Amino acid sequence: MGVSFLSTCPSLLPLVPYDTPPSTRCQPRAVSICCSKTISHASYEEPFNWRRRDILHCVGATIGLELIGSSGSLVGMADAADLIQRRQRSEFQSQVRGTLLTAIKGNPNLVPSILKLALNDALTYDKATKSGGPNGSIRFSSEIGRPENAGLSASVDLLEEAKKEIDSYAKGGPISYADLIQYAAQGAVKSTFLAAAIRKCGGNEEKGNILYNAYGSNGQWGLFDKQFGRADAQDPDPEGRVPTWEKASVQEMKDKFSAVGFGPRQLAVLSAFLGPDQIATETLLASDPDVAPWVQKYQRSRETVSQTDYEVDLITTFTKLSTLGQQINYEAYTYAPAKIDITKLKL
Repeated sequence: MGVSFLSTCPSLLPLVPYDTPPSTRCQPRAVSICCSKTISHASYEEPFNWRRRDILHCVGATIGLELIGSSGSLVGMADAADLIQRRQRSEFQSQVRGTLLTAIKGNPNLVPSILKLALNDALTYDKATKSGGPNGSIRFSSEIGRPENAGLSASVDLLEEAKKEIDSYAKGGPISYADLIQYAAQGAVKSTFLAAAIRKCGGNEEKGNILYNAYGSNGQWGLFDKQFGRADAQDPDPEGRVPTWEKASVQEMKDKFSAVGFGPRQLAVLSAFLGPDQIATETLLASDPDVAPWVQKYQRSRETVSQTDYEVDLITTFTKLSTLGQQINYEAYTYAPAKIDITKLKL
């Protein structure tokens, strides 16, 4: 069998966050327009006559151009506000990732549990009613206590402690459990890929970091990082929506994945999320002719230096999983910057 994704190393280092470069926009320029008079050949005493509609046209054009000219400053203000919010979210995300990676580094044995926590929270999504999904409902005792969530309480406790630290420095309000759980899983995925790179370098952390940053797919997380602003559910999600993975048949797994829009490929790539023993899970999945080719493909990919096929597909699938049915608030965690009293500045 191939190398397991869940083979971890106790020494894990945070990675540089991915930032999307700000967009540039063309600023409109104001131009001047000259309105000419209309010569009248009627036998009136006044040789030139302004027609009412011509005057209105000229006035309208002048006002319109003034608005266009002044809109440059409005666009500039909008751009500035947008950049400020994006920077605030990016900085907060970086802090959140740092806190979570530190927590995971101290508890590497909880990596499989954290991945399964994110999966089970997300797969309560129901397409027919557009309810459930990665909304943090798994934090409720009545949901975490269900058979399919057995053994996940330790991960919830770990994230509760991390949340206290994150909320202590959050300037734009406390982080939602929905975001916290998905970002913890992201940290677990990143830490495992980094651990694999370190292992391939004979346990040398410095060389492992260089290898991962040079050949890894860290930049693929850009879309995932944009989906930051999930809202928390206020009640547990309905029972019966998530199977007990350790007891489920491959067909039951395929049916559940199909119900949320996933296929055999996504089932294979998320094998590490289905239980603590990834190799055992993949052995079961490989017994199905639809899933087996994908299992084999990702096993081969994990044996390469870059793991590109596996890593890119995993990040892409997890990104979709983490937003099932969610309305993202792109202004979440932003805040009004502190005002500066310019009268007190020494120029």
